[in-house]
Amino acid sequence: MTSKNDRLSFLEAMKDVRRIRKSNRAEIIMPRELTPGHLERQRAAVERPLKDANPLTSENVDPLTALDILCWQRPGIQHGVFRKLKHGQYAIEARLDLHRMTVELARREVFQFIADCVRYGLRSVIILHGKGERNPDGVAQLKSHLAKWLPELPSVLAFHSAEKRHGGTGAVYVMVRKGDRDKQHNRELHGSP
Repeated sequence: MTSKNDRLSFLEAMKDVRRIRKSNRAEIIMPRELTPGHLERQRAAVERPLKDANPLTSENVDPLTALDILCWQRPGIQHGVFRKLKHGQYAIEARLDLHRMTVELARREVFQFIADCVRYGLRSVIILHGKGERNPDGVAQLKSHLAKWLPELPSVLAFHSAEKRHGGTGAVYVMVRKGDRDKQHNRELHGSP
């Protein structure tokens, strides 16, 4: 609580203060004519639209149902490592939930998620895709596409439908390749070239 003297001191100190009448908005002046550089950039943007760096495709996808199990591994993955993945024995370091996404949005999210996993050194992750049980045709759209997309990504080493406690056939465990930083760290740790 302020005293009467404090208030009077404040008012005395502020007696010469005047309100700023100018607007506090920045004045942006748009150029009236387009520069040659602007016209060139505009022309280039129209002629060469941005190329999608995402390699995942939505063509030739085999339809899967709610109960189908996803199971795949690259050659060279040890059986014991794949068995541990299959039984959910690795700690889940990240998760991506695709529920209620369109196929196109899911395509972009999966591509970015796996790239982020490599960047941050995450090796064992889970993707929740749902079972598609409410679809009238019985096809699990996202699950079907995910089964095609994951092998298309070189950073994915293996995947398997999750244990019931993690979503069962509505989710998939994914093993991600080590990033260059993690590989270098292992080389330094174990003294290999």
